[in-house]
Amino acid sequence: MWSLVMFGVLMLALLLGYPVAFTLGAIGLGFGLVFLDVSFFNLLPLRIWGIMTNFTLSAVPLFVFMGIILEKSGLAEDLLETMGLLFGPLPGGLAISIVLVGALLAATTGVVGATVVTMGIIALPSMLKNNYSPELATGTIAASGTLGQIIPPSVILILLADVIGVPIGRLFIAAIVPGVILIGMYLIFILVRAWRNPELAPALIEYSQKWDLELLVRLAKSLFPALFLIMAVLGSIFFGIASPTESAAVGAVGAMLLAAMRHSKPLENIIFLIVIVLGGTVGWIVMNTVFFAIAIAVVGTLWLTFKNRLTRQNTIESMQHTVCLTSMVFLILIGATTFGLVFRGMGGDNLVHDIFTQLPGGQWGFLLTSLALVFVLGFFLDFLEICFIVVPILAPIAVYFHIDLLWFAILIAVNLQTSFLTPPFGFSLFYLKAVAPSNMPMSVIYRGVIPFVILQVIGLAILVIFPQTVLWLPNYIDSLLGL
Repeated sequence: MWSLVMFGVLMLALLLGYPVAFTLGAIGLGFGLVFLDVSFFNLLPLRIWGIMTNFTLSAVPLFVFMGIILEKSGLAEDLLETMGLLFGPLPGGLAISIVLVGALLAATTGVVGATVVTMGIIALPSMLKNNYSPELATGTIAASGTLGQIIPPSVILILLADVIGVPIGRLFIAAIVPGVILIGMYLIFILVRAWRNPELAPALIEYSQKWDLELLVRLAKSLFPALFLIMAVLGSIFFGIASPTESAAVGAVGAMLLAAMRHSKPLENIIFLIVIVLGGTVGWIVMNTVFFAIAIAVVGTLWLTFKNRLTRQNTIESMQHTVCLTSMVFLILIGATTFGLVFRGMGGDNLVHDIFTQLPGGQWGFLLTSLALVFVLGFFLDFLEICFIVVPILAPIAVYFHIDLLWFAILIAVNLQTSFLTPPFGFSLFYLKAVAPSNMPMSVIYRGVIPFVILQVIGLAILVIFPQTVLWLPNYIDSLLGL
């Protein structure tokens, strides 16, 4: 019973705004010292050591660094401008462009805050200037920015894979179809709104341009870096060429390479690519490893980096931002480990297990109750808090009910994505408010995201009713690889 009191104290402290990592650790230590023996904490250093030496989690800083580098390289600006030229002349065209760019950025950067802010700065003024509905404009930007939570490579998917205990590669593959479903639902909603009510999303005259060869070349130049990186990172995982952590390293190097080459002279780029290819070939033959090629890529990239848009200062800031975000994640994980150790030591896991297993409906009763719990907590708590506190309690019960953990992890991930949009504490809403016009009230943004929250709940319901939407693709890839 005291374990539930401990959980209630934690929820209260988090709602009052105390730092997550230190709150988790302090409450865990406090209750542990009162209700357990000091010797119980002899296990804690081993748990922390296990976190810090976890090879899987080392992908987190690499993917974060990849995303920040691409964000600072101007990739989002070029994509938005080009997509605006392509779809802007159509009713709802700029909103469609934002969804597509959000999907591309999700598959490359995966940094929700940076994506929402960037699209808010670039696209929101143009949408408002051309008489777009403020609610539709803000809702589209906020929702598109959160796609980075479900479309791989996503940091939350890496963390869920570690917490629940499923292979990251299979989880990445399983997330593709749900991500495509959400993108499709967003696009259909925008098209229907624009068709039924054209004044809500009028065509943009300033973006009018013929679909000629010049536009196609410009589109190809904008899309190539994103598609190249997506294929390099996700392709290497899907076809078993590299582990997720190794592919994260490839992505980090590839992001620096692409960012450096984007604003270099053509001759410099050609020479650089020749050096990379020759160095990689020699390194593979002589050393039977790709480390030599990666070293050349890093040195060459840094050389080009200091000459172009991704300046030395931007590179240093990217590294500092990566360290800060990674430190935050691992501090919360260490605090959650302390809390979870004491919670289980006090019998809290058995108590929660008994409560959920006695719910009416058996497997489906547990599944719907757990998803509803995560959804409600998303109104008030950050996705990291839910991932590290609630999910470790629910995962063993899912095993008890013989629920496929891959399917369960995707359902949780889609649910956590919704937490970025749900008022009053959805982070995407505050990111967007920070760059929105000062005279735009927060209520406009709240009203704008409500239809997209409903769409995400419908998408989640589809995944619950039809589990094969999640499981088909990873099973098919496994069959191709003979696994």
